[in-house]
Amino acid sequence: MTNVSILGSTGSIGENALDVIRASGGALRAVALCAGSNAEGLARQVREFRPALAAIADSGREDSLRRELEGLPVRIVSGEEGVLEAATLEEADTVLSAIVGAAGILPAYHALGEGKDLALANKETLVAAGELIMERARRTGRRVLPVDSEHSALFQALHGRSREEVRTLTLTASGGPFHADLTLDLWDITPADALRHPNWSMGEKVTIDSATLMNKGLEVIEARWLFDVDLDRVQVLVHPQSLVHGIVEFVDGSMLAHLSQPDMRIPIASALYFPARPALPWKRLDLGEAGKLEFVPPDLERFPALNLARSAQAAGGGKPAVLNAANEVAVEAFLSGRIRFPEIVSVTEQVLDSFAAIPGPLTVEKVLAVDARARERATEVIDVM
Repeated sequence: MTNVSILGSTGSIGENALDVIRASGGALRAVALCAGSNAEGLARQVREFRPALAAIADSGREDSLRRELEGLPVRIVSGEEGVLEAATLEEADTVLSAIVGAAGILPAYHALGEGKDLALANKETLVAAGELIMERARRTGRRVLPVDSEHSALFQALHGRSREEVRTLTLTASGGPFHADLTLDLWDITPADALRHPNWSMGEKVTIDSATLMNKGLEVIEARWLFDVDLDRVQVLVHPQSLVHGIVEFVDGSMLAHLSQPDMRIPIASALYFPARPALPWKRLDLGEAGKLEFVPPDLERFPALNLARSAQAAGGGKPAVLNAANEVAVEAFLSGRIRFPEIVSVTEQVLDSFAAIPGPLTVEKVLAVDARARERATEVIDVM
């Protein structure tokens, strides 16, 4: 049995992870569940899965959670300290980090430090602090298991392969709801438009990132750290069907592609069961039914976020942390109607241009400090638009 702590249990990834645990027949057990502010949703999960620990990041919701769970044998904690307790719980073998944004950095870092395998759905952790996280994993001998469908696909295709055999890694992108419509004026896009992803059911932030292609830029950086490859060996293709999730090209010219239904339970199960492959009850992919599979290069002029992310990673010195923080603030501003769709990337670019690279080796403290300053700067930029 594998004991799992889920950080972000009431979000899309968390709910899917619990579905995997539900179908595991006892092979997986949730020993800690952690939510942001959804006390009612967390209480519902605790009543079903009976973990040892329930954590809620919003301390103001702790009393509500205690009322919901009165009489149940569960320890309840809150705030940043509570999240870290869930990430380092002694009984946990694997920590699934599905916290949105840079808030996932410290829990991931501490989970590895306490000897936990890290099933990582929070790409921002590696974008902002990839060098630190992967070094932490190497020092402690623990595994970072990707949960993003694209990185899970590459991870599976690379398993047992020498890195010297690999020429390129290709991440696929659906293109979001707008990439194929060249007549669409991007300035007219509303939050409701951008949240209509054609293939995946995801949280708001990642869905907007998918629409701008920033999601794929963040994933390029994530792949650089996960697979220890140069940035120019990580490529992106738009694949509207979202059935091929990743492609490895080998030095002999052959390729391995990973295909599955666009169902996040599949990569979650791959991470939680690794290296085993359990029989899963989800809908299987029927290639005859799927029909044609299309691949086209991304339109980098209309969607400049991908190149912006590459530039930030190439610059180093904390610039990826700036990129991530500014983008998070800009996405929130778009969702609340304070800026328009193309301004998400322009705000991020302005903030990046205003920051110099951090000298010397990065530390977690430096990354968190630059993250905070970049958020402040992004807010200032938005306030004068």
